Amino acid sequence: MTSHSFGSLLAQFQIPSNTANAMTDNNLSGTLVMINISGTTLTDEEREFIQDHGIRAICLFRKNLGSEVQICALTEDLRQLMGPLCLIAIDQEGGSVVRATTLPAPPSALSLAMGGDIERAQHVGAAVARGIASLGFNWNFAPVLDVNNNPQNPVIAERSFGATPKVVIDYAGAWMQGSLDENVAACIKHFPGHGDTAIDSHFDLPTIDKTLDELTRLELSPFYALRDAAPAIMTAHIMYPQWDAVYPATLSRKILHILLREQWSYQGVVITDSLSMQAINDRYGHGAAAVLALQAGADMVMALGTLDEQKNTLIAIDQSLQKKELSKQQLNTAKTRVDTLAHRFPAHARHYSPAQRDADDTLMARTWQAGLRTMHGPRAPLPGETLHILVQENVSSNGVSESGATLDSITALFEGFKVVWHLCKDLQALDAASITAKVGVRDQDTKVILVSNYRKRYGTGAHDWPIDLHLILWNPFIVLDLPVPSLISFGFGRGALAAVRRWLKGELEVKDTWAARTINSDGR
Repeated sequence: MTSHSFGSLLAQFQIPSNTANAMTDNNLSGTLVMINISGTTLTDEEREFIQDHGIRAICLFRKNLGSEVQICALTEDLRQLMGPLCLIAIDQEGGSVVRATTLPAPPSALSLAMGGDIERAQHVGAAVARGIASLGFNWNFAPVLDVNNNPQNPVIAERSFGATPKVVIDYAGAWMQGSLDENVAACIKHFPGHGDTAIDSHFDLPTIDKTLDELTRLELSPFYALRDAAPAIMTAHIMYPQWDAVYPATLSRKILHILLREQWSYQGVVITDSLSMQAINDRYGHGAAAVLALQAGADMVMALGTLDEQKNTLIAIDQSLQKKELSKQQLNTAKTRVDTLAHRFPAHARHYSPAQRDADDTLMARTWQAGLRTMHGPRAPLPGETLHILVQENVSSNGVSESGATLDSITALFEGFKVVWHLCKDLQALDAASITAKVGVRDQDTKVILVSNYRKRYGTGAHDWPIDLHLILWNPFIVLDLPVPSLISFGFGRGALAAVRRWLKGELEVKDTWAARTINSDGR
C-alpha cells in the first residue's frame, strides 16, 4: 500500500506559506468544523452561514440525496460555495450503511470477507469510490476497522470485516487501497474500536473495560497496521476506563494525542464522529465537546445538528481561542493537515461510463453471491410446498443504517411460489404460540419461513419458534437466536437479494457454513 508522509504531501502540492497564513487568520474555526444541511438543496440561511464562517466540510446523508442529477447539482453548488479546498463526505461503507442508493450496491464488509478474495476487496473499494466520485464526493467515511467479536453489538455486526485483527487488516486494507487508487479519501473508523460493545454510541455511552495490553492485541491492531496508508481516522465515542477514566476516546488527549500523534506518529486527519450522538451530546453538548476534542488532538469536529447548534459550536471554539484554552498554533497545524487532505483528494464530479458502471454492478452482485453462508443445513423450497412467510412489514431507517429490505423486494424473492403472507408490525413481539396461531396446522407440504429484515436480535426466547427456514437479510448474529436451518446474506443490497432468489429457486448451491463465534481478548 502507498504511504504518504505529511511533509511530502505539503511539498508535493506546494501550498504557499503566505496563502496558508492568510487563510488561518480568517474563520479558523469554520475550517475545522464539518456540518450537515437540512434538504436536497441549500437554504438561504445555510448558504449565508457557510459563506460567513468559511465552512469547507460537509457530510451528506440520505435525506440530502435525490436523483443523481440533483446530487451532482448540490455537490457542484457546494464546491462553488466552499472553494477548492472543500471536503464533501458520505458514509458509503456497503451493506446497510449506504447513502447513495442509486449506485451499484456494495456488499457489507462481512459479506465481502466471507467471499475469501482479498484482491476482490480492493476492486470493490475502487468501485465504491468510482460511484461516489461521479456524484462529486471526495471523502468516504469507510472502511470500518472495528474487530467485531461481540455478537450482541447493536451497531457494528456485519459492518465489520471479521472477528480477528488479521481478517480486518487484510480486507479493510485492500478495500481502502482501492478507494485511494481512485483518488477518493478513505477514513478508517471507529478508533480505537467499537467492536466489543453491546451499546450503540448513537444512543448512549459504551464502555470497553480492557487493559491497554488487551486493546493493543485486538482493537488497536488494525488501526496500527493501516495507519500509514490511511489519510484520515474517525474517533469513537467510547469509554476505555483502564486507559482514560475521565474522557471517552473522542475527547481524550491520552488517546488522540499521546498515543496516536506522539507514539504512533500519525500525521493524517483525525475527525470526530458526530457530536450530535447522544454518547457525547447528552453529556457535554456540541460546543464544549468540540473544544475538548480539539484540545485532545482532533483536527476536525463533526458538528452535525441544527444550524443553531452549529453556530454555537463555532462560538465555543472562537471563545476558547480568545481565552487561550485552545492553542492557535495547534489549530493552524490541524488546519494544514485538513488542507493537505483536500489538496490530495480534490472534489469534482467525474465521468462514470455506462460500461464501467455495468461492470461494477456485476462485481457487486458476484461478491454478494460469494458471501452467502448457511447454518443447520437449510434446503430450498420444494415444488408444491405452501410457504408461510413471516416478515416485518416495515423497517425504517434508524439514522445509521438505511431502511431494511422492503416488503416489495421480499415479495419479489418468492415470485412463482405458493405463498401465504403473515405481515408483522414487530417481529420482536412474536413467540412460539403466536407463530403457531398464524400458520395453523403444519404438514409435510407446509414450510414456515421467517425473513429477518431487521437488525435487532430476538434473544433466547426465539429458540423454540416453529420455523423451518430462516432467511437472515441483515444482522447475521440473529442466527444464534434460532437454531434452525438458515441462509445468511449479511445484508439486503440488490446483489444479496438476487443471490437469495437464486438459492430459493434451486439455481445456486451454498456449501459453506458460517461459524458465528467470538474470540478471546488476545485475538485467538
